[in-house]
Amino acid sequence: MIQTKNVCKKFEDVMAVRDLTLTIHEGEVFGLVGTNGAGKSTLLRMLCGILKPDQGCIQIDEKEVYENEKVKGKIFYISDEAYFFANATPREMGNYYKKYYPKFDMQRFSDFLEQFGLNKNSKIGNFSKGMRKQLSVILGMSANTEYLLCDETFDGLDPVMRQAVKSLFAAEIMNRKFTPVIASHNLRELEDICDHVGLLHKGGILLSRDLEDMKFHIHKVQCVLREKEDEKQLLKELEVLKHEKQGSLLIITARGTRTEIMERVECRNPLFAEIIPLSLEEIFISETEVAGYEIKNLLS
Repeated sequence: MIQTKNVCKKFEDVMAVRDLTLTIHEGEVFGLVGTNGAGKSTLLRMLCGILKPDQGCIQIDEKEVYENEKVKGKIFYISDEAYFFANATPREMGNYYKKYYPKFDMQRFSDFLEQFGLNKNSKIGNFSKGMRKQLSVILGMSANTEYLLCDETFDGLDPVMRQAVKSLFAAEIMNRKFTPVIASHNLRELEDICDHVGLLHKGGILLSRDLEDMKFHIHKVQCVLREKEDEKQLLKELEVLKHEKQGSLLIITARGTRTEIMERVECRNPLFAEIIPLSLEEIFISETEVAGYEIKNLLS
């Protein structure tokens, strides 16, 4: 488990991370979303022990991370701008990481390279951005660490490769002790893989929610009611986060289970009523608007 408490990090006059408290549970896929400059990369570098917090505490499995080689051995960090040695080949990078990660599996590394169509003897300097991203993920997976910290990992990957990487993560969680943390500026990239998502804004966690819980307790319903008075009463009875009218169609985003909301609607004897699936972005829009923020401004 990863735990941070009241963590702060400042670079000259810029407060990159402020009073950040967060828990990432073992075995979940945690998505960290926020704009460029929100503090994602700084937080990840502190989580893996590259940077020392100015204030606060960071622990992994109840042990301090910074200057703790044993704890660092549990973590593999994939930077947004992956670094490789000049003129190095994938095979040479694999041999390098094997020196620092005792569980690094060279056979698995070779199998991954073949699966992704990467030549182990080619110069990495000739690889495209997407190929370098793929290589970074392959190195991280082959290291067999308990924690994998990914900074904009899907940026530069085509849709097929994104899905392939997500499938690797899912399989890994099923087969061993594995907790990936994925930082991204794009909510849509995280929707079909993450169990939990934290929204980072100006160095602090604005929202941190379990996705299944959010999807279970927030729903969108559209209905046509017979009388305007029925609409007014329904809006009073539901815990409404947002509502709008499109002609005679009333569209409501409300907190509550599907059953609870539909029971309230059906009591009004509607001419038409149905629940509409909510995307992750729509859920966060609803949550942030309640908190007084506009997510379109936070993630634009």
